Amino acid sequence: MRDGIESAAVAPALLRWYDSAARVLPWRVGPAERAAGEIPDPYRVWLSEVMLQQTTVATVKGYFHRFTTRWPDVQALAAAADAEVMGEWAGLGYYARARNLIACARAVVAQGGFPDTLEGLRALPGIGAYTAASVAAIAFDRAETVVDGNVERVVARLFAVTEPLPRAKPGLAKLAARLTPRERPGDFAQAMMDLGATICTPRNPRCADCPLEGFCAAAHQGIAADLPMKTAKAPKPTRRGYAYVAIRADGAPLLETRPPKGLLGGMPGWPGSDWGEDPAPQPPLTAEWTELPGVVKHTFTHFHLELTVLMAHVPLGANPQRGDFRPGFDPGDLPTVMRKVHDHASAASSDLFGPRPGA
Repeated sequence: MRDGIESAAVAPALLRWYDSAARVLPWRVGPAERAAGEIPDPYRVWLSEVMLQQTTVATVKGYFHRFTTRWPDVQALAAAADAEVMGEWAGLGYYARARNLIACARAVVAQGGFPDTLEGLRALPGIGAYTAASVAAIAFDRAETVVDGNVERVVARLFAVTEPLPRAKPGLAKLAARLTPRERPGDFAQAMMDLGATICTPRNPRCADCPLEGFCAAAHQGIAADLPMKTAKAPKPTRRGYAYVAIRADGAPLLETRPPKGLLGGMPGWPGSDWGEDPAPQPPLTAEWTELPGVVKHTFTHFHLELTVLMAHVPLGANPQRGDFRPGFDPGDLPTVMRKVHDHASAASSDLFGPRPGA
């Protein structure tokens, strides 16, 4: 693609395609609704963008529906108990997002609503450059450039950028800014995301169906499927640890709330050891622990985890050094790795969470 008039023609071509092909998403005000005068709700835009970080649209839809049914506006979310929000978030991963979500909602309410500028949004807890640009463009029609993985891929192909990611990121952001129009920037941002998600896909891009094929340098050179190039990643290390499943005679499990910062911060889970190459056992109370066969495996962003699970039934008077017994426990409130521990223990003892005889 050359500078000048061809770059200026990209946005009109893409918006024409978006007007007829936009995905229907529960948080989106589509082209027809916008034309009829409907205005995007910054709460729904913000909530969806936070949820969509590192998560697929298919996964987020259910969470978004439950959140907006339970907390239909930012005032309701700000007034919610932390534990309730964290519980509703369970399974969505990256739990720092949930903690920041609560803090941000309360900050928004304290200042009387969402700011409508990039700078104002960036000042809120947990809102980075990408989320601020998304909310500013989509909710307030600010001419801000929104760059996610889909947009990077589309731009890399349009300009035939062969520099590998992540080194190419700053340059791709500048090229994306060149394309961002002053008119309908929010629709343009969503159109770029839709194009990357449905046509300009990572594998087997459908160039013949693309509204920007005539502008695309990579398509012209026959290298679209090879872009963007990526620097080879180092293999993820494997960490190990112990998880302790203690069940009181009345069926109540021993759980602890993890520290507010760090992985799974603020979430309930089974007491356990540190995670590392050679962890030391750290049982939360004295009991006859039985090591279960096999391990629970889970992968985080930067490492693989293998947990050895130990199980024990303890009397009503058991006094743990860590955590507390929680009757009425719902495994659905656990983060994914802790739910895997629950399932592993349940498979070993089908009546694991029922009262013991004579309790």
